[in-house]
Amino acid sequence: MLQRHAPPAHAAEDLLSNHDTLETVADQWQLLLKAAETTLPPAVVNALHGEWLGHPIHPILIHLPLGGWVVAAALDHLPARTPGGNDHAADLALTLGTLGAVGSIATGWADWANTRGEARRTGFIHGALNEVAFFLNVGSLLARRKGKRGLGKALSGAGLLLAGAGGFLGGELVYRHGLGVGQTLAHRQG
Repeated sequence: MLQRHAPPAHAAEDLLSNHDTLETVADQWQLLLKAAETTLPPAVVNALHGEWLGHPIHPILIHLPLGGWVVAAALDHLPARTPGGNDHAADLALTLGTLGAVGSIATGWADWANTRGEARRTGFIHGALNEVAFFLNVGSLLARRKGKRGLGKALSGAGLLLAGAGGFLGGELVYRHGLGVGQTLAHRQG
């Protein structure tokens, strides 16, 4: 009988997420999020989970930050008719993407608060990578406003790379662990 090896994506996820320390940290963070969730009105919690739509809204919301950050990176490196000709458009795309990340972060952590096992550990890394990407992009916006475009481009470029790595893990959460697939309030309880 042929022995099957895990696909490279699964092997990479396993390498990153199967650690006892990560389990402990994820458990503590999840307890904090669940405690915070109890302070919110039920309508807000349901909105964060996409109950009004019938499925999670996190996968919808991620397009705004990723789109904004990718467009900003393209504009940062595309030739312009005049020096700095793309700067305003790049900054606007980066701003829209970074503002859009707020909803994506909130809904992502809300959905993650109900995970278990390897999906919880992977989701923690996914969220942490994307949080760092968010803060790198905030730093990029601040650097750009202070006239430090080189630093701003470097920060947003690093943020985009981390968002890509986070997106890889987000794909594992959906396609390997089935997170967000067929979830309803009844499925999350328990």
